[in-house]
Amino acid sequence: MYPRAIVEKVREEQLDIIGICDHNSSENAASVQRAASGYPLTVLPGMEVSSREEVHTLALFDNIFLLKQFQKVIYDHLPGENDENIFGCQAIVNEKDEVEGFNPRLLIGATVLSLQEVIDHIHRLGGLAIASHIDRESFSVVGQLGFVDPSFAFDALEVTPRLGLSRARETFPELRGYPFITSSDTHFLRDIGKTYIELWIEAGNIQELGMALRGEAGRHVINGV
Repeated sequence: MYPRAIVEKVREEQLDIIGICDHNSSENAASVQRAASGYPLTVLPGMEVSSREEVHTLALFDNIFLLKQFQKVIYDHLPGENDENIFGCQAIVNEKDEVEGFNPRLLIGATVLSLQEVIDHIHRLGGLAIASHIDRESFSVVGQLGFVDPSFAFDALEVTPRLGLSRARETFPELRGYPFITSSDTHFLRDIGKTYIELWIEAGNIQELGMALRGEAGRHVINGV
């Protein structure tokens, strides 16, 4: 999952917009953006955060500056240190695919922030908060809590390719008030492009994406593949 390899595979799959969302960290997002420079590709910087309930939430932002502010909040609330012998190395890689360092934090762990606090911090910085893979038994808001509290102001709910958008509404009729998306949730290069959503938007930014999720001003999610 080196930056240049990601960009090459994304271009091969003819995707226009991707989000880089490492677990509880942001260091590699800027490298992917730089690797994509000069190509017709929008790379939204983000993160997949684990709350103290061990619920995963995707945070997407317009720029690295906002993501770095969010990263400071997460690091201030993320206990533990990584053990490479158990969890493997956590490399920080530049746009030339060169390893520049290693993240010592326990990124596989959970923050001490509540799910509501995570959502609030994302929105405070103008980002989108998307509940990750809600159809999974572990690390999802449904799997961990058993329900989605109406007070959770998620901008969308993500389902896995296994379920897909067409079955999501049937499976979760009680969540009809939320927009649904699907994504590849890629951890390996081969999975890039295995599923995606099509959007009717004017630009690849958070404002337009938010409008599409809400169905505003003609913007909308066309479908998921």
